[in-house]
Amino acid sequence: MNVSRNEWTILSTVALLLHLLAIGGQASEKLPGDYETIEGEPSLHAPGKVLLLEFADFYCPHCHLFEKIVTARLKKEFGQRLEVRLIGFPVIRGKLPTAFEMYEQARTMGKGAEMKEVLFRTIHQDTIHLFDRSLRALLVREVGLDVKSFEDGLASGEPYKSLEKGKAWGERIGVKHTPTVVLDGNLLVSNLDIENIRTLINGILKND
Repeated sequence: MNVSRNEWTILSTVALLLHLLAIGGQASEKLPGDYETIEGEPSLHAPGKVLLLEFADFYCPHCHLFEKIVTARLKKEFGQRLEVRLIGFPVIRGKLPTAFEMYEQARTMGKGAEMKEVLFRTIHQDTIHLFDRSLRALLVREVGLDVKSFEDGLASGEPYKSLEKGKAWGERIGVKHTPTVVLDGNLLVSNLDIENIRTLINGILKND
């Protein structure tokens, strides 16, 4: 069959449109598990890795248990395919923001995960809630950071700005309690049972 140049162009265009529609259909395909898509929030997904955002309060006992039981197990199961990031979202009244600022500063210095673990332990197991300079120095050395550089970072005010930015993000997407889990920036997890979160993560990775 002879096909003219114009006909070939039309056929090629139709094929391209069908391909794009197919991709779009795959992207909007419902994932297995309980979740809600947050309208107006872009996906932060990177191929081969799922981003788990945990809106949490260091003073919240539920956040502590979630970190010990759920987050730790998921991180062990998925390894490098799962990035866990805590977003400070204070809900317990009467607490200073120091712990959240310490986490943000440690995160900028590459020790966020280590500081997160130390802060949860200090608050919930050692029952210490006030982080004066001497205690900070002990915890900073424990996670392997330079105390002076850490304190200089705290004094800059940048950790507090990061905390406020995270709080504003949580308020914008309707976070009401802690812990609240969002996957890839726009998938609000409705059920925090580990099986549900595992199912969602597997579903996202399978779509890659």
